[in-house]
Amino acid sequence: MHRKILLSSLLLCIVSLSLSAGNPEISIIPKPVKIKVLQGTFRISDRTQLLFTAGNEEAMNTARLFAGHLEMAGGPVLTALGVGQNYKKITGIIFSIRKDGTLPAEGYKLTVSATNIIIEGETGAGLFYGMQTLLQLLPPEIFAYQSLQPGKVWEVPCIQIQDYPRFGYRGMHLDVSRHFFPKEFILKYIDLIATFKMNTFHWHLTDDNGWRIEIKKYPKLMQIGAWHTDHEDLPWNQRPQQLPGERATYGGYYTQDEIREVVAYAAKRYVTVIPEIEMPAHSVEVLAAYPQFSCTGGPFTVPTGSYWPNSDILCAGNDSVFTFIEDVLTEVMSLFPSKYIHIGGDEADKTRWKECPKCQSRIKTEGLKDEKELQSYFVKRVEKFISSKGRKLIGWDEILEGGIAPEATVMSWRGIEGGIAAARQGHDVIMTPGSHCYFDYYQADPKTEPKAIGGYITLKKVYSFEPIPGELTKEQSKYILGAQGNLWTEFIPTPEHAEYMAVPRMNALAEVTWTPKNEKNWNDFHKRMETCFHRLDALHVNYCKGSNKVEITTYFDQKSSALKCRLESEQPGVPMVYTIDGNDPTPTTNLYTGPFDISRNGYLKAGLVRDGKVMELTERTMLFHKAIGKKVKYLELYSYRYTGGGDEALVDGLRGTVEFRQGNWQGFLGNNLDLIIDMGTVQPIKTIFVTFLQSSKSWIFFPDSVTFSLSSNGKKFHSINEYLNTDPKKIEETVIKQFSNSFPDTPARFIRVRAKSTGVCPPWHEGAGEPCWLFADEIAVY
Repeated sequence: MHRKILLSSLLLCIVSLSLSAGNPEISIIPKPVKIKVLQGTFRISDRTQLLFTAGNEEAMNTARLFAGHLEMAGGPVLTALGVGQNYKKITGIIFSIRKDGTLPAEGYKLTVSATNIIIEGETGAGLFYGMQTLLQLLPPEIFAYQSLQPGKVWEVPCIQIQDYPRFGYRGMHLDVSRHFFPKEFILKYIDLIATFKMNTFHWHLTDDNGWRIEIKKYPKLMQIGAWHTDHEDLPWNQRPQQLPGERATYGGYYTQDEIREVVAYAAKRYVTVIPEIEMPAHSVEVLAAYPQFSCTGGPFTVPTGSYWPNSDILCAGNDSVFTFIEDVLTEVMSLFPSKYIHIGGDEADKTRWKECPKCQSRIKTEGLKDEKELQSYFVKRVEKFISSKGRKLIGWDEILEGGIAPEATVMSWRGIEGGIAAARQGHDVIMTPGSHCYFDYYQADPKTEPKAIGGYITLKKVYSFEPIPGELTKEQSKYILGAQGNLWTEFIPTPEHAEYMAVPRMNALAEVTWTPKNEKNWNDFHKRMETCFHRLDALHVNYCKGSNKVEITTYFDQKSSALKCRLESEQPGVPMVYTIDGNDPTPTTNLYTGPFDISRNGYLKAGLVRDGKVMELTERTMLFHKAIGKKVKYLELYSYRYTGGGDEALVDGLRGTVEFRQGNWQGFLGNNLDLIIDMGTVQPIKTIFVTFLQSSKSWIFFPDSVTFSLSSNGKKFHSINEYLNTDPKKIEETVIKQFSNSFPDTPARFIRVRAKSTGVCPPWHEGAGEPCWLFADEIAVY
């Protein structure tokens, strides 16, 4: 056994060295499961035979797709021909379906020798993914469609690859309601999905701002619901409703013939298209066309931008609403052969249902407890219809509220908790949390990026995502089908902007969902992306080149009892410089070579050096104090959405900034902060500082009060002091405040800090009555 392990490790080292040194062109994304680099190459010429399993349509289609890639790039023109099973000694490129049970359904085996290239798959999907790997082994110019490459040598390195995906569901979402994108871009988006071995396109076709699919039985959905007045010159959140006499000219929809074309195009690339028809909320565009399906009767207009709360939703007490839904879904299912039909189900404000006699009658008649159970009734009724057609309902994690429909699949977007709850109940789950999978968030410094909805999710953060929560057992983990990246388009008006937001974060998620967990490596991935960028250039994709900001983190070195500072960036190989005295660094100031000690308070500035200049600076306040590296026990746990980096985040020596979405702060949703710091030994405590942030627009408020107390044994606390907050909550700007308390050299080992949250948003706030956030950062002890 030990000898096998040593040989395996040696092989991995040899492969790694070959990939990084001898064959720099081998940069496959997502990274294959097993790979062995051999000596030599195979050259594709106009004399190369292109063969496929005779009589197998899928093998023929994939062979023809590959021939099309070559021809479009100006390479040799090859004709695909059928061949029998005795193909391994034939010179050429062979695509073979091998149904012998040796490969997973989407797995493939690719063997390149000096005489032939053999791609074998258990299914057509596996064969297709083998072709995608072969394309990535060729020069990046293979993706330069309609660009002649005179004299180009098309060589493939000799290699052996056996590969298969970690997850069965590998998806990308696109919202076309907020902004309508042409069919041609939808096809390009599907190409990108397929190129990186993702297999699902979640098409968000309807929402408040526009209905995008032709439904022949309800023509007003296209005539009225697909259009709103053009206020593209105004910020999304400041757009007025349509006024009397104004023409609705902004929008569009896809005809049923266009839908069929997209679905067929995707199917040839083994991409399943899942349609989403939103209900019961996010349906004002339906009510604008058919106000009789509302609780109030209207009138309504299609919104031109955002407004909240969105109270006007489909009436759950009106049977004609369900007739409408069934009619619409019948036409939808005739166009989309997908197993899943997505019904949304998110953000359903129940205000109208509470006031509606029909909805209240429904609650009474059906023996329901409240409006949450009414939503559950709504979803279960729709699911029963979808199931009767042999399909499965899928919805956002709000469909868990009031009781989930029996066969429903959950998309967990509000973090991972919905996914955990659904998996524990035995429901299939697709993980798409806003913390890692919302590609409409900023991916680099907001000061230098196109306008986004908010948030901050870098390429590195997407790559760090683990779809299976640690809270699940091995058996429960089987219900996690995979993950999906979401691209909402409130702030994304053009195809070019959509590409920029999706790529390369799409690539990172592709590797998260395909590559084995223990094979993932950020530095290796980022190096392979350098070649991938050349492929994207050839494809004319408007991608983001990554963040130029330096990432600052700290950690406590137990061996040396020192606070260490680490600098990292998404630009490997680019020098970093820094200062800790508040002065701007120069290209020759403190070149970063590795983690360095922090032994006093300071103001750290760090930046990348390009072309003899220091680029945009990252700045952080460093607080050197007694509690750094000490153990923290949380009596009320922070939210998984804002962890700040974990249990040590509040004693890591770094104070957060107003850019709170960049991961510096710990957030508590509706909960108090309550924790105990173990200082290790009894020692004099003089002063404690705690930092909080307020941003009312983001539902974040200062605590009402902060209580400090001390203890020598961790059981009985004394010297209790309370700090009451008197600052107003109704201020628009984001502000940081330090709450402090002084003790007269009081000896103690344990420090308890409790901050009382406001709990819910105030009555004047747009989220009145909803849970609000408490954001805390460094607790400094002197």
